[in-house]
Amino acid sequence: MTDSLIPQQFERLQTGLGFTDKIQPLYRHKADDGYHFGLIVIDDHTNTMGMCHGGVLMLLADIAAASGVNFAAGKKAGSPTINLSLDFVSPGRLGEWLETSIDHVSLKRRFGFCSGVINNQAGLVARFNGTFYLPEHKGMWKGAKTDVGPIAEDDN
Repeated sequence: MTDSLIPQQFERLQTGLGFTDKIQPLYRHKADDGYHFGLIVIDDHTNTMGMCHGGVLMLLADIAAASGVNFAAGKKAGSPTINLSLDFVSPGRLGEWLETSIDHVSLKRRFGFCSGVINNQAGLVARFNGTFYLPEHKGMWKGAKTDVGPIAEDDN
């Protein structure tokens, strides 16, 4: 893996986040408009055709969209996915940097809606739309901890 592909502002996301660990190493950048996530496509991310597996792209989109809703709502974590759709536009190939960005977030009383894209160096790989439930509690985490998760406490 070539670390030179990882934009300087990105930092590696911690492990121990359950299923999210399946696409490690995963990187995150906090910007004024929210969080951007990225990864370099490695062998573990590819399908039998040598392209980034659709399941990896779905998980990356889910993480990005939920984080977009949580960021807009001022939450740390804990917004379950109700619906996620993804349009596969072009392949992400082995060794490429894939990065998410959020185009739009809309919040309602109990739901958040988010749309965004996954790009590689050549352009659009996928676009996604998600709907997320916004519970009244601050979030739940393994081991009965609350208010922690993909966004660390010091990210306020």
